[in-house]
This record gives sequence, structure tokens and C-alpha cells, in this order.
Amino acid sequence: MDSYIPISQPSIGARERELVLDAVDSGWVSSIGKYIDEFEAAFARYCGTEFALAVSNGTTGLHLALVTLGLGPGDEVIIPDLTFVATANAVAYTGASPVLADIDPDTLCMDPASVESLVTERTRVIMPVHLYGHPADMDALAAIAKPRGIAVIEDAAEAHGAEYKGRRVGGLSQCGVFSFYGNKVVTTGEGGMLTTNDRAFYQRAKRLRDHAMSPERRYFHDERGYNYRMTNLQAALGVAQMERIDDFLKGRDEIMAWYRSAIPSSETVRLNRVKNWAASAFWMVCLEVDGFNEARREAFMGKLKQRGIDSRPYFCTMSSMPMYQQKPLPVAARKAQSGLNLPCFVGLSKKDVERIGGVVNELLADVDQR
Repeated sequence: MDSYIPISQPSIGARERELVLDAVDSGWVSSIGKYIDEFEAAFARYCGTEFALAVSNGTTGLHLALVTLGLGPGDEVIIPDLTFVATANAVAYTGASPVLADIDPDTLCMDPASVESLVTERTRVIMPVHLYGHPADMDALAAIAKPRGIAVIEDAAEAHGAEYKGRRVGGLSQCGVFSFYGNKVVTTGEGGMLTTNDRAFYQRAKRLRDHAMSPERRYFHDERGYNYRMTNLQAALGVAQMERIDDFLKGRDEIMAWYRSAIPSSETVRLNRVKNWAASAFWMVCLEVDGFNEARREAFMGKLKQRGIDSRPYFCTMSSMPMYQQKPLPVAARKAQSGLNLPCFVGLSKKDVERIGGVVNELLADVDQR
């Protein structure tokens, strides 16, 4: 019987074990240690930013970025309707209101035209998500934000190494925020990173990350801060992963090419689309089938699972959730029901992808006949 193919799995090797054990042996297992500094420096260098700040996870990173800008009740943050819920929750944690924009049907990222229609005098931040590894149209968003004095924060949780017009994400705005959850391009188990070229922003975020402790007087705090620190153990894993990031991205490019050969695209069946100004990180392989609704997609995914192939649905729209519910946005609502993700991780073989493609094509033919 064929082995089960998971949707994702981390690539942890001898180098990761070496550095993590070194961190254990050093005794510096909490939020102080050499690997914190090394990881931050390596990540800033990779993104082309002056500063990087390690945090406990991507969600706390988004929240920290927003509170660093001073957001609170009465403020509005424009986010895409199709994203992971952490994007909206981080806004809500500050007391500000998430305002939902529709998405571009090709990139799945926020549609600048929709964003422009939503700007009000209360808009403080535009927060694009580089969804499934494809960058948002940052120049178009900057053209909306900059003349109005609106900040832009990149939710780059899924897009390590993705490029927009030759520049890596995370350095395209005031701040970028990454996640290092176990299924990401680079993992530390849990963890996140803020990237920025703004020294004042960096210094403020660094202070708030560590309980806003006074630099002049230990254990004195003149404002409320947060415990959003990363451990030295996690950072050691991150340092080793950063040594391999180019190989990770090259592998994902190759896997995507195998998928394109294995599953023919048509007017009704699509894999990831990539704009000519973008280089996707291909965090997830995206399959969209016109005519799928939620029930048909779930049935399709169930048949994949029966054949030993894992998959996952696209994220639910924020507008469909009770705490952010509003009238559905047409493109986001359609994509949320017609899209699913197929396995994508370093270690997936060409034979695996050919097997996945064969099953997908067989099941799609059955769908067409019905």
C-alpha cells in the first residue's frame, strides 16, 4: 500500500540538532543567548533590512507591530478578507477595527482597488498578506498609503524569500512580520520575526517585546509591555534553517514545476498563478476548481485522503466568521470555497507528486462526468 503523504512536514537535519544541543549545553535556554542575536542578524541580512526582532510567534509579531505604531480603539486597519484569522485577531487585540478588502483573483492577495474604496479618515494601517507565498502588489498599496500618511505592515508569515520586483518581502514597507510555525518555509517550531529599516520603530518594538522594562532601572516599568520573546533554543534551530533557506526555496520551485507537469491547467482548473513582477515562495500548492462549493470540495478532499494524500481547504474568509461577520466579498468568498492546498514540503519526491497528480486528475475527471 502506498504511504501517506502529509500536507507538510519540517526538514530537520544534523545541523539543526547540533546547534540546538549546543544551546542546551550552554545553559542559555530562555530568551538570552548568542543564537538570538545570530538569528536576528541572519534574517535581517536575508530580507535586506537593517533590523530584525525575534518574537514568540507570528501573531504576537503582528500585534507588537500594531501597538508599536500606537493603534487603539477608533483606528481602522485594512486587511484582506481571505487570510488566516491571526491577521484580523491581531488588529482586534489593540482595540482597533479590521476592515476587510476583497482579493485579486490571481495572486489571492488584497486588491488595491478594493483597498482604496475602504480608506477613511480613521485608517491608520494597510496590512497586506503575502498569501500562500505570493507577494501582494506593494507599489499599488504604497501609492494609496503614502500620500495619506497611512502605515503599511506586511503580513509575510507565509512568504519567506518571496520577491516583489526583485526585492524580498519584509523590506518593502515600514515593517514585515514572519512566522516560523512548523509548516513554514523556515521553522523554529513556534516563533516569529519583525523586520524593518526604521530604527525608532525597532527600538520601540524591542522595548515593548520585553515587558517595557526601563533601560535605566531594572524591574521598573512605566508602561504596559508584553512577553513576546523567542527562546535561544528556538533561535538555534532558526540559525541552522537559515543556512538552508536557498535550498528550501529551490526545492519548492522544483516541486511546483513537477505539479504543473502532473496536473494540466485549464479554464476550470488552476494551480498557483505568479505575476511577472513576483517570485513566489510557494509555501502551499494551490488548486482551484471552478464549480466546487464547500461540500464538493470537502468530498474531493475526503477521496484524496482515502487514497493516502493529505490536503487542506483554503482559509475561511474573515467576513464569514461571527466576530468579523459582514456581507461576503465576491472574489474572496468564491476562492474560499473553490480552493484547496496539496502537499508541498522539502523531501517530497517527483514520484510523490506524480502520484498526487494522477489521483487528482482521476478525481477531477469523475467530477467532470457528473
